[in-house]
Amino acid sequence: MLTLWGSKHRACDGISRRDFLRVGALGLGGITLADVLRLRATAGLSGSPKAVIMVCLAGGPSHIDMYDLKPNATVDCRGDFKPIPTNVPGFDICELMPLQAKIADKLALVRTVQFVEPMQHELQECYTGFPKSAKRPTFGSVIGRFLPGHDPLLPRYVSLDEYAADHTVLEHPQYVGEPYRPFLYGGEAVRNLGLSPTVNAARLSDRTRLMETFDGLRREADALGNVSAVDTFTSQALEMITSPRARAAFDVSKEPERIRERYGRKDDKYTYGNDPKPTNPWPYEKFLMARRLVEAGVSVVTMRIGTWDYHGKTSGTGNIFTGLRTQLPLLDRSIYALVTDLHERGLDKDVAVLVWGEFGRTPKVNNVEGRDHWPEAGFALFAGGGFRMGQVIGETDSHAERPKTRAVGAQNVLGTLYHALGIDPSWTIPDFSGRPMRLLDDGEPIAELV
Repeated sequence: MLTLWGSKHRACDGISRRDFLRVGALGLGGITLADVLRLRATAGLSGSPKAVIMVCLAGGPSHIDMYDLKPNATVDCRGDFKPIPTNVPGFDICELMPLQAKIADKLALVRTVQFVEPMQHELQECYTGFPKSAKRPTFGSVIGRFLPGHDPLLPRYVSLDEYAADHTVLEHPQYVGEPYRPFLYGGEAVRNLGLSPTVNAARLSDRTRLMETFDGLRREADALGNVSAVDTFTSQALEMITSPRARAAFDVSKEPERIRERYGRKDDKYTYGNDPKPTNPWPYEKFLMARRLVEAGVSVVTMRIGTWDYHGKTSGTGNIFTGLRTQLPLLDRSIYALVTDLHERGLDKDVAVLVWGEFGRTPKVNNVEGRDHWPEAGFALFAGGGFRMGQVIGETDSHAERPKTRAVGAQNVLGTLYHALGIDPSWTIPDFSGRPMRLLDDGEPIAELV
């Protein structure tokens, strides 16, 4: 992983010594970017990979108010919203999402996803397919290890998550290996992909000479029997830092104004809490940034979007319908913009989009006008990736309480992504004790999609 969070302690030329040594010092404190480049070259990886964008609606998105409405259910279940038809017969969705209704032929909806994690906000099941206690590697790290072909001047796996504090737990490579951690977007991370204006190539070259003094670098070179190769990979690692390409991929200001407006506006906000006035900014730029990143060559982009844990007034989360009334139109526009943009750029076959959360919400509205956690039923929305679009998979009962047909698990959802990328979920990786571990225990892809 290349993690460049800024540092308060900087050299006079503007580069943090800690950050420089993290990139350059092979053998000191773990595997570095140079190791990643060498490992991929050893594996003979080349070509242009497919990519995945995963949008996690953390908090538990209400399936019964979004993609599985039950207008004929009892009053205490059906909620405030009505379903509307889409351009695909039988593919009805919430009236607050009319833009997706126009492109349902470019979407595929699974209405019967079940989760095994207890009713807490343990997002590991979305990212790994397993409960938190299993401590399995995040799917982005798995894809990073097995997907062939990658531009060495770009990170392979990028997390656009603003919740930096729990990245080490949530998006952890575990035994897949440290080189496959995500690049964590946030703070000064992207700015540090470039040099300070006061630093020229000659001054950076002086720092590369400093690396040569480390015994660890020499020992590794001797062990490999190929000093020139090690120097080549170190050079590539430094080239990624000095190249503007990686930084430019994150810069949404380079997009035409009409494209940026399609995704959203800076003043877009939604309601979460008891204040009826929207106060939470909608991170629409993440969707646009994700498209820029996969177009540039990044293989996996993840993000957490919005706030979906609406229990009701007494919990401080407000009326669920008030909140969704402000939030769903923003999500609708973001999904519409991303999917449409990918199609217009000819990227829809090579980029798979997955939108889901860690569970659904109780069919019955509670006595404080909210819905509680419900792992028995949830949804997964797919787009692109060569999947069969324009369909609804699975049906829940009359109250959206449990699957009536075609129940699938989180591992089946991730197994579908692996399948599309040519990764067999039955492949094994040795864990920390050397025991071979399958990528997924039940990774059978969703047949209707593939």
